[in-house]
Amino acid sequence: MKLYHAPGSCSQAVHIVLREAGLDAGLIEVDARKHVIVGGGDFYEVAPLGYVPLLVLDDGVVLREGPVIMQYLADLKPASGLAPANGTMARYRLQEWLNFLTSEIHKGFLPLLYAVAAGKYVDTARPKLLARFMWIDQQLEGQRYLMGESFTLADAYLFALTGWGKAAWMKSVYNADIDLNGLGNVRQWYERVRARPAVQEVLEREGFGG
Repeated sequence: MKLYHAPGSCSQAVHIVLREAGLDAGLIEVDARKHVIVGGGDFYEVAPLGYVPLLVLDDGVVLREGPVIMQYLADLKPASGLAPANGTMARYRLQEWLNFLTSEIHKGFLPLLYAVAAGKYVDTARPKLLARFMWIDQQLEGQRYLMGESFTLADAYLFALTGWGKAAWMKSVYNADIDLNGLGNVRQWYERVRARPAVQEVLEREGFGG
């Protein structure tokens, strides 16, 4: 397998899942802004849409979209516990989280990351995104991870996205203009996830260690 990724982007979640599952994959770094492969090559020739993550299987099959790729990888190693079994209510809850994170958090960051282009829409987008994080903070009350005691794909995805915000307790990646400092449960969860050996390995490899 080969994973096309960009350090600090949403593809960080897939990188974490690879490490957590103990799977081997070649890592190919992409400059996400220029859409070129680091070391040479036009990323558009591999991915016509031009964005990461992109997983190429050994037989040449290509998988796009982070939540889909993560579920595929988790199902290769069910003993990892990264995703509940297919057909169970717990799996549907996981998919519920993944869909929420995609539509409400991931996309919610875009106006803040491209504030100049977004213009006055930022003033609408910022409080909406913060409200979503406040809701997540409530869901984390009294539990270690998003789905309870076990680390899942949802935690990997949210960890990558949370790194785009601003807080004294994290090393921000993109410094989107949203202040997460007041979210105590999110902070404890973030520090818990960051301390995981697989996550530490990914952060070090992507240049965000220390």
